[in-house]
Amino acid sequence: MDSLHNKRRQAASITEPSLGAPPPSLSGSVNPLEVWEEVDISSTDYARRRSELIQMMADLRSMGADALIDLPSVVVIGGQSAGKSSLVEAVSGINVPRDSGTCTRCPMECTMSSHASSWSCTITLRIGFDRNGLDLQKPTNVPFGKTITDKSDFEVWLRRAQAAILNPDISSSSFHTKTVEELRNMKNTLKFSRNVVCVSIEDPDATDLSFYDLPGLIQNEEAEIVALVKNLVEHYTKKDNTIILTTIPMSDDMENQQSMSLARAADPAGKRTIGVLTKPDTLGVGAINQRRKWVEIIEGRSEDHTLRHGFYCVRLPDDAERAQRLSRAESQRRATEYFDTTSPWKDVTDRHRLGIPGFVSDVSQLLIQLIEETLPCLRDDVDKLFAKCIKDIDELPPPLANDPQVEVLGRVNAFCDAFKKFVNGSHQDKDLAQRNRALYTTFKRDIRGTAPDFRPFNQPEDFVPLDDTEGNMTLSERDPGVKVLGIYDIRNVIQEAIGWEIPNNVPYQAKVNLIAQFTKLWVAPSERCLAGINDVLDQVINALISTHFGRFKVLQDYFGNLIRTQVDICKARAQVAVRSALDLETTPQYTQNAHYFQTLRDKWLSHYKTARSRPSQYKAHHIRGDKEPGPRPETPSPPKGRSSLEKDYKEWGQECSSPIGSTPSAFSSAAYAVPAEPKSTSKVPAKPRTSATPLAETPEDKALRALAEAGYTNLRVSDLARLLPPDSFEEELVVMADVRAYYHVAYKRIVDHIPLTIEHALHHALAGQLSQSLLTSLLSDLASGPDFSERMNELVSEDPSITQKRIMLSTKRQRILDIRRRLVTFSKST
Repeated sequence: MDSLHNKRRQAASITEPSLGAPPPSLSGSVNPLEVWEEVDISSTDYARRRSELIQMMADLRSMGADALIDLPSVVVIGGQSAGKSSLVEAVSGINVPRDSGTCTRCPMECTMSSHASSWSCTITLRIGFDRNGLDLQKPTNVPFGKTITDKSDFEVWLRRAQAAILNPDISSSSFHTKTVEELRNMKNTLKFSRNVVCVSIEDPDATDLSFYDLPGLIQNEEAEIVALVKNLVEHYTKKDNTIILTTIPMSDDMENQQSMSLARAADPAGKRTIGVLTKPDTLGVGAINQRRKWVEIIEGRSEDHTLRHGFYCVRLPDDAERAQRLSRAESQRRATEYFDTTSPWKDVTDRHRLGIPGFVSDVSQLLIQLIEETLPCLRDDVDKLFAKCIKDIDELPPPLANDPQVEVLGRVNAFCDAFKKFVNGSHQDKDLAQRNRALYTTFKRDIRGTAPDFRPFNQPEDFVPLDDTEGNMTLSERDPGVKVLGIYDIRNVIQEAIGWEIPNNVPYQAKVNLIAQFTKLWVAPSERCLAGINDVLDQVINALISTHFGRFKVLQDYFGNLIRTQVDICKARAQVAVRSALDLETTPQYTQNAHYFQTLRDKWLSHYKTARSRPSQYKAHHIRGDKEPGPRPETPSPPKGRSSLEKDYKEWGQECSSPIGSTPSAFSSAAYAVPAEPKSTSKVPAKPRTSATPLAETPEDKALRALAEAGYTNLRVSDLARLLPPDSFEEELVVMADVRAYYHVAYKRIVDHIPLTIEHALHHALAGQLSQSLLTSLLSDLASGPDFSERMNELVSEDPSITQKRIMLSTKRQRILDIRRRLVTFSKST
């Protein structure tokens, strides 16, 4: 950097940066804030383009572009008494207000143009934020007062403009005539504001430049005010395309400067920060170490304080000189004389680093180069913003096109038709049908788990469950309410039911009591099933309400309440219907399916008798000491030509072959959330029979073969039980067989009856009455109201948030178009 400035100092003409590569933050190339190249700035073409670029940035900011894209800019920050106001005056050639305490209470954007024959200034208020600091949809630019042609009038007009910003509830024009004393004495509504006072200066002696002057950083104020100013500075300095000018008084240590800390936080590498050292004349002759330290910083030899673009030192007018109203030329002459005659500044190698002219020239060059390099990216960013805005607009529902009455009735009919299709399973979305089928499958498993657990032994707990007659099904999980009943338990049930029966007659009430033990367990699974079905229905209804009425909040609330009322009515009726269906299984105990019942009864009786004759084969493994349960009685393949009832029973056995335990507990509410499909329960697959491994003949096979030779054909293993000697518990075994057979008959009924009852009483009833009930309620409501048309308009009134969003996006779209047009116009003109 030193060589760069030596070259600049030795050049025959003043130089300006060329238009190099884009900054790395935008394209990954060399940052123009890091590398400058020499060009001749005496060129009229360059001067014209520089002025046009500065003006274009001012135009874009007036359109609010800086709230949408990262515009190149320069910000001046510093603490109180850091010389920031004096620096602004020296750069701009205008006098800014100076009072005790903080005077600048809102950002000031200063744009200077040298393309003028005489000095003039205009002030504009840019209102982009509300009183709470929140972005407005579109910034407004309010011209403030007349064009100022006398520099001495500028300070009071700047005070007036700032007062107008700080009092947003008062018309800005009312401040045009206020005096300095009136402004000082008035109590402002806001202490600080993010809205901007825009100052546009035409000055033939100025350098084309644009910068923001931010309120000075404060510490001896309320915590809220300190934080507000700090946040404002952070908002401006955090942008990658912002050049940070931080003023640092040489009367204090660099480490004490809050502005430097904030600059480091925003720009840790120091690539876009420039240090401006002020008040060199406050260092006494004896401050030798301090002066040496500052010289090292200015010449870039300090390891502790390095910036990509280094530090500049400026000598600014003191209060006495300000009172004399010195001209810019005179102030610069005195500063040059001070640096040329005062040690150690007269010995600084790079004289360009001392004084306002070199500082302003370099900052102007850097800003222009930054603008040039970021223009392509700015255009791309605007195009992306425009595409995103169009996409957001397209995603909003279009404004209402139909008559309100047609719109309302059409949506009601569409809702009812869609729900009917859901109920009938003809809708493309099968969610209702599929989830309900899964819940009914879980219900079936729950009912299956209530099967009586009869074990025809003296100590039933010592034996395995006898869950079917074919030896291929075991229930791995039962309803907790099912009791294990042995032969003596059944005898007790019979004895407790004995009334005035004649001897050798088992009381019918005994069987009724045993049947009641499993039918009463069907209530809880049925209620769980209905509750799960109701939850699914609520979800489907809510989704349909949102789909068909969600665009209009009032309409959605109105019909949502009506629909949910009808749903609740049908839910209550369905609950009554389910209870009635369950009551049918309590009394009387009846079936016309006598053949099926008798077949099952005979099989179970034979099964129980066989088990009693071979108890060792049914011992539980923990009693026998085996690692696995003992083998089940082997049964030969059923003969050809078996009855259809036997097929039915075989099918039931296959249904039961899937253990309940393979799914989430059938008796927990979670089972109704995601019921699983049945899975095979075969723990040890049968070994396939081959010609090399002939099947050994069992005793049962021998007996059946012998009986067949004797002329007793078509017998099965279950028939052999009839040859067993009389059992002393014959009556108990018959009761077990009767009750177990009746369970299967009733099970077949209930697993279909409950789902059909729910579907009929809930879904189909609701689908059948919904349209009529909604239209009746709507007409009744409209008839009772004062104005039919007004009520219909109210129902389809758009959600205010959607209306507001549409307006906001439309405004933003126009704003982006204006910005894009300005960028494109500049590109074509150059």
